[in-house]
Amino acid sequence: MKLNKKKFIYLISPNKIPYSFYNNLKLVLKTGKISFFQLRLKSYSQKKKIIIGKKIKNICKKNKVKFIINDNPLLAKKLDADGCHLGQKDMNINMAKKILGKKIIGVTCHNSINLAKKAIKAKADYIAFGAFNQSKTKKTKHVASVKILNKFKRFTKTPTVAIGGINADNYKNLLLNNANFLAISGYIWKNKKYKPLQAIERLK
Repeated sequence: MKLNKKKFIYLISPNKIPYSFYNNLKLVLKTGKISFFQLRLKSYSQKKKIIIGKKIKNICKKNKVKFIINDNPLLAKKLDADGCHLGQKDMNINMAKKILGKKIIGVTCHNSINLAKKAIKAKADYIAFGAFNQSKTKKTKHVASVKILNKFKRFTKTPTVAIGGINADNYKNLLLNNANFLAISGYIWKNKKYKPLQAIERLK
């Protein structure tokens, strides 16, 4: 996986997709700062996820952004997405690889070097660590510090994604401490002060 210093954002969808979302997504992806877009919908039916997924996939493709599905390798295959993101309670990576072949597979490893080593052994394409800050999107069960990013980089070149409450005030510190990508959701989609495009433009 090639790293592009300018494209450091790993954008995650909001939990609900209103009609206005697609236009905002187009504007945000045109900034050229986003490498990945992850579709993370917990409360929609499979049928609805496929309809939404197809629309988003087209927008991602036009903007050369990798389209990732959260939790569900079978849905990723059905949508012919670029890959899938797995949590620790989801399908294991070897089974996911059988379904998805050479597609991108990333794994959440919370704040554990041990879990990260297992994921590298299973040939994960990237490792997600966090939460680095309190998040509005998810309850924070695992707290990570930048030490884990620096420690991890000493023994592997596998890219890292930092997650959890990342915004314009705290993002630079993570990039300076070896995070390759920053997973961001609430700061873009639930920002009371800025519209999505304004919010993303503050991440320079």
